[in-house]
Amino acid sequence: MQLSDFEGRWTLSRRIEDRLTGTEARFSGKAVLRPVPGGLAYQEEGLLQLAGEPALTAVRDYLWREVAGRIVVAHGDGRPFHDFDPADPVARHWCDPDDYRVRYDFAGWPEWSAEWVVKGPCKDYTMRSDYAPAYAPAV
Repeated sequence: MQLSDFEGRWTLSRRIEDRLTGTEARFSGKAVLRPVPGGLAYQEEGLLQLAGEPALTAVRDYLWREVAGRIVVAHGDGRPFHDFDPADPVARHWCDPDDYRVRYDFAGWPEWSAEWVVKGPCKDYTMRSDYAPAYAPAV
């Protein structure tokens, strides 16, 4: 698997289980990875439904690059986030005082997922994002 395999449009569904509050949130939307100099710009947009709240529009941007066989993910503003080896797709991000760990799963490619487990003094949640190709309808 290489960076170019991710290029395109994806449907995205996400479930966030907050163990501190015992609540669950859901996100439904799309992710687009489009070529830019040096990599792929990742942008997601959709509706985030928090427990007991009206749905909110949520967006997120990243820059994905390939470096020495690893996928390097930076925040949209260029700050480092994490990197992973597609053959062993686990990573960690430390954001003091919180520990973020992710496991990507490509076993059902082209459908894939990312599961984050986040722990810290005020955080304890699991966030699972499921991606599937978003095909344009036939005309």
